[in-house]
Amino acid sequence: MLAAVDHVQLAAPAGSEDALRAYYVDTLGMTELSKPPVLAARGGCWFGAGAVQLHLGIEADFRPAKKAHPGLRVTGIEAYADRLKSLGAPVTWDEDLPGYRRFYSADPVGNRLEFLEPEA
Repeated sequence: MLAAVDHVQLAAPAGSEDALRAYYVDTLGMTELSKPPVLAARGGCWFGAGAVQLHLGIEADFRPAKKAHPGLRVTGIEAYADRLKSLGAPVTWDEDLPGYRRFYSADPVGNRLEFLEPEA
């Protein structure tokens, strides 16, 4: 039986690890996680915050995910959006999901990310 989502994997182009670290750690506030040596040899990076884990794997024929995306629950969504904007990340608000405040952003390689918070 399914118990939880362990992680979400996104793709990235070779050589993008430094840009990914800057975005996921410095902009989003996540922590870089150590990869097992056999997987670290493939490149890419893993990040975590609380129970959330995002794995960025290197894909030779990389194309950013423009529609598919992880939906990341946040607290204090207005302040979080302001943080992202102040650090140069795009923020596009979307009002189409009843009961939630949400916006979309993109990582430095173009992958779509959704951030949402239930309305009070």
